[in-house]
Amino acid sequence: MDLSLHKNDIALSVQRALEEDVGSGDITAQLIPATQQAKARIITRERAIIAGVAWVNEVFRQLDPAVNVVWRVREGEWVRPDQVLFELQGSARSLLTGERCALNFLQTLSGTATRCRHYADRVAGTGVKLLDTRKTIPGLRLAQKYAVSVGGCFNHRIGLYDAFLIKENHIMAAGGISAAVQQAHQIAPGKPVEVEVENTTQLNEAIDAGADIIMLDNFTPESMIAAVQQARQRSGGRVKLEASGGITNDTLLDYARTGVDFISIGALTKDCKAIDLSMRLV
Repeated sequence: MDLSLHKNDIALSVQRALEEDVGSGDITAQLIPATQQAKARIITRERAIIAGVAWVNEVFRQLDPAVNVVWRVREGEWVRPDQVLFELQGSARSLLTGERCALNFLQTLSGTATRCRHYADRVAGTGVKLLDTRKTIPGLRLAQKYAVSVGGCFNHRIGLYDAFLIKENHIMAAGGISAAVQQAHQIAPGKPVEVEVENTTQLNEAIDAGADIIMLDNFTPESMIAAVQQARQRSGGRVKLEASGGITNDTLLDYARTGVDFISIGALTKDCKAIDLSMRLV
């Protein structure tokens, strides 16, 4: 994901985060003389992939542009416990006021990237692409999806506007798979049309209707192998296939070896654990 296209989103996310944290002012920071300067180091207490540099920089840019932020690691880099990530120099009040907001972004996005790297490494060499979902933290959709890409996985759709994903309820409300796919091509020509199917009958109908991608939902690895072969023969290799539903760390490799093009996993963004970070004045 190209962050240069999302500068406004980063700025707005940081603005909202500062507003909810600082509010009318950091009353504890007022214990410190306004003229007092300080230096600080931020370390990680655990191994992680770093993601979120732009958000940290934006926190201090908005809070106090005079604060100097010096990074000691790069975005996407593995870091070890107790390693210095970045250093700050400037107003002591500003450093302490911005600490939690900056670390919240960094720990959350680094946690997302670290989880994604773990999953990506699990399927290395299989040729499958791991996709995220819309199961993201409200207000941090683009941030988390960026962290997914830092971790070596891929973005599905960003939201409800950039691709069709026709699921069970859509199919029922639209009058069937064929009707839904036909309407999708009419509503937004050129937009990817994906259909979720639960059995081989629906698979055939989605192929014949002209779906671009078919999501094989809650298939076992064995039944998915058969479905992949069936889809390849019926579509001549035109249709891309995605596995989804109940795929865990333990079963991931089995699904990756079925021949599907993609595997979507909500846990990439939904179940991420924030990285333990700490700031200390020096």
